[in-house]
Amino acid sequence: MKSSPPDSLYDGYIFDLDGTIYLGGELLPGAKWVVETLRSLGKRVVFLSNNPTRDVGMYLEKLGAMGLEISPHEMITTVFTTTQWLLQNAPGAVVFPIAEEPLVRSLKDAGIALSEDPEKIDIVVASYDRTLTWKKLQIAFEAIWYHRRARLIATNPDAYCPFPGGRGEVDAGAVIAAIEAVTGATLEVNCGKPSPVMLKTIMNAIELPVDRCLTIGDRLYTEIRMGIDCGMDTAVVFTGETTPQMLLETAAADRPTWTVDRLDQLIPDHHRQREFEKASGMT
Repeated sequence: MKSSPPDSLYDGYIFDLDGTIYLGGELLPGAKWVVETLRSLGKRVVFLSNNPTRDVGMYLEKLGAMGLEISPHEMITTVFTTTQWLLQNAPGAVVFPIAEEPLVRSLKDAGIALSEDPEKIDIVVASYDRTLTWKKLQIAFEAIWYHRRARLIATNPDAYCPFPGGRGEVDAGAVIAAIEAVTGATLEVNCGKPSPVMLKTIMNAIELPVDRCLTIGDRLYTEIRMGIDCGMDTAVVFTGETTPQMLLETAAADRPTWTVDRLDQLIPDHHRQREFEKASGMT
């Protein structure tokens, strides 16, 4: 890990959203400027989210309302990666999603068969679900443990979703843990960060080799872990979950390449000065 921001530009930038680009309903300091600057410099940008309660269209609307316009091809969500994984790896499977409407709708639109009958379910999808009920857990339990037929996959492994002021909300990790605890099953596939499923989707979208890209986020065990695992440079931003103290307590092999206090520090000083002069009409 290097203690300073990057000293040169990459060709591709992969941004986490929650805690990195925005927090709550507001863009974080420097977020809009750094994205627009990278685009003006001809760099490719991709945005990721492990939050399956929104699909691509919902994210475009949310970011647009905050003043950051992005294109559909720049946005990758676990709703998309989970749907695609099921289509490609489990064609014809009957699925029981413990999930909210965006994922359920995506699965239905893709023609994936859904059921609440434990005798028919082939795959249980554990997800961030604020509509979670005891009945849903019971169906998953019976499909996996009693009928011994269903596999367990997940949209994302996050323990919680960060909120402003240091608060958070329980995420898919709690659903995964509950199902594993009562069934003895082990999660087979994670379709979000830091999994190879998500990474493959990202690299197909950005169309660059890993050594020319930088992954930026606020969590060590999702986007930073994903970058480290594939040999990509990474940068952690201290606007979300990770703090400088947490890094000091982290093993060297698990630390990011770079650290920044805010996103605009991703632009090296000489480029930042040049962009400032352009904006000021000095060049």
